[in-house]
Amino acid sequence: MKLLLALLCEDASVNSLGRLDIHGVLNELGAPGFPARQDRMVLVLVIEWGSEDDGRFALRVDLMAPDGKPSVTVNGHTDVDRRPAGRPPARTQLVMPLETIIFPTAGAYRFRVRVKGQDMEGPTLHLLEQR
Repeated sequence: MKLLLALLCEDASVNSLGRLDIHGVLNELGAPGFPARQDRMVLVLVIEWGSEDDGRFALRVDLMAPDGKPSVTVNGHTDVDRRPAGRPPARTQLVMPLETIIFPTAGAYRFRVRVKGQDMEGPTLHLLEQR
């Protein structure tokens, strides 16, 4: 299993062909002061599964504050079907809207994704104070 894609954006969806449509990738956000509030953003993750993976797997996504403590946690699951030899590996495309996120301080906020007991680093979002 590996994390193929992890990003934050303004909006994303999976189209009728199963392809990801991503709009407005976010790397940094400015705020006039802190705590700051972001009304909406979307977390996009693509996980590629191993040939032995089959069944339902729990997912946990933590937004880690600059002090290293989780400030937001989202729990969910994904269902994975075993793929026969010769077929591409199974993939999970997760499009997760995040509403009303509060950022207590300026700094680097990173996402940590936990699946099957393994932690994977997701995207980092830099919060900057703008005067």
